[in-house]
Amino acid sequence: MVEVRDGLRYTRTHEWVRVEGDIAVVGVTDFAQSELGDITYLELPEPGTSVTAGESMGVIESVKAASDIYAPVTGEVVEANKPVVNAPELVNKSPYDEAWFVKIKLADPSEVDRLMDAEAYRAYLAETAAMA
Repeated sequence: MVEVRDGLRYTRTHEWVRVEGDIAVVGVTDFAQSELGDITYLELPEPGTSVTAGESMGVIESVKAASDIYAPVTGEVVEANKPVVNAPELVNKSPYDEAWFVKIKLADPSEVDRLMDAEAYRAYLAETAAMA
């Protein structure tokens, strides 16, 4: 069973968001890393980059596939997690703690309300698993 943490917000493309004041900390979910397999490469936006909710902001590659990382919110990247770029396998070990990707200064904090809470994300995973 994959871990879905309470207190976070989630996207249909399997990114998570933790809000800290006007900053959104973003990473990929335990489900995403388990589906991708061994993560081998990450490309993240540099600080100062503007990102738009729903648009690609980076790339995650594994032994199985390469996928876009989508911005869950609109704003400006204020920090990128360089240690996880240098050691992408951290995503497999610690997707919610050590392996956050970027911190985004929220342009519109109400955007977070449009994302799924943990309960809704669990239901979404169950629904997509039933369709597979």
